[in-house]
Amino acid sequence: MDLQTLYQELILEYSRNPRNFGKPQHYTHSVRGFNPLCGDDITIYVTLEDNKLKDLRFHGTGCSISIASASLMTELLTGKTISEALSQTSKFLELVQKPFSEDIDLNQYGNLAAFAGVRAFPSRVKCATLAWHALEEILKHPEQTQHKQVSTE
Repeated sequence: MDLQTLYQELILEYSRNPRNFGKPQHYTHSVRGFNPLCGDDITIYVTLEDNKLKDLRFHGTGCSISIASASLMTELLTGKTISEALSQTSKFLELVQKPFSEDIDLNQYGNLAAFAGVRAFPSRVKCATLAWHALEEILKHPEQTQHKQVSTE
């Protein structure tokens, strides 16, 4: 099995069996991310406590790429400090927004490397980054994101 097939299977697994899916009973911040071009609509729920993402969940609808990306994001960042989560968010956004013609070392990205292929499809980059941009909004402006909406237009 080649690496590309493994990455496709990872995305399918996370979209069919999303981790941390559902609106929690209690949370401190939420941001709704919406992509009007394709209809992806995901809300990120975060419980920030002592500068950490104590709980990170999402709910919504979208294509397999947006659901898998949100799912993997919640799994990867739960328990991280705000600065660690912002660093990982920047790393992911850099990965999927690099020009497709540019070579990248996928080894440094772990499971996130599965999303490197979306670079070849600019319209799908927004699907992969929707949840990450929503979370980034919370992390950069926690005082303003008790409940907010962002769009990827």
